[in-house]
Amino acid sequence: MLRGFLVIFLLSTIAVIAVFGFRGQKSTQPPTEVFPDMVRQMKVRAQAPLGFFADGRGPRLPVAGTVPIGYEMPKPDTPENEPAAVGPWSHPNASFSVGTDYYNTGKMGDHWGTGLPLEVTRELMERGQQRFNITCVMCHGAVAAGDGITKKYGLATVVSLQDERIRKMSDGEIFNTITNGKNTMMAYGPNIIVPDRWAIIAYLRALQRSQNAAIADVPDENRSELEKPASPPPAKGK
Repeated sequence: MLRGFLVIFLLSTIAVIAVFGFRGQKSTQPPTEVFPDMVRQMKVRAQAPLGFFADGRGPRLPVAGTVPIGYEMPKPDTPENEPAAVGPWSHPNASFSVGTDYYNTGKMGDHWGTGLPLEVTRELMERGQQRFNITCVMCHGAVAAGDGITKKYGLATVVSLQDERIRKMSDGEIFNTITNGKNTMMAYGPNIIVPDRWAIIAYLRALQRSQNAAIADVPDENRSELEKPASPPPAKGK
């Protein structure tokens, strides 16, 4: 019993001396860090030199021919591919936020604006559906009800975009949320170009309308079909 205590005491003493006994000593060797907490990482820092390249510069120019994430190169103007069929995301203005107007910020003066600054076409809605399914579905779900796959793995803070608060939220504020993020939602501004954000908003509005439709939303010529009383079930044979 005493021998075990002495062994533990001796090992503990050695460990304490090894960790704290040489503090303040000068050495040419890098210090031993028990918990470095990722202070030093193998990465290139902005404006920092790097001996890997011959010119010694760390920051490099983009590889020739590369484009930002989410950007599609303008397509040639041919009879088979007319500009009207290309879509706003292939337009020269298809970029990340570069201005201070409503189109780039979602703000009208000091307030969030509303309304879509792009023409709402079938092509725009299809683009919005595609981008929504790629970027948003995993958290918000296919119908924006907040039941995406991430919720099953512990991300319980995802809100339903079908809530009345979100349905009444201005388009500009939703644009800002997509751009800069909110709470646990990351900022998608660096990944989604401006027209794609508006396309997502257009598709989201369609989803919200589809899940909260009323009889008044149906055109008059089709409303009579919905207002007809249900046919009674066929009588069972004797």
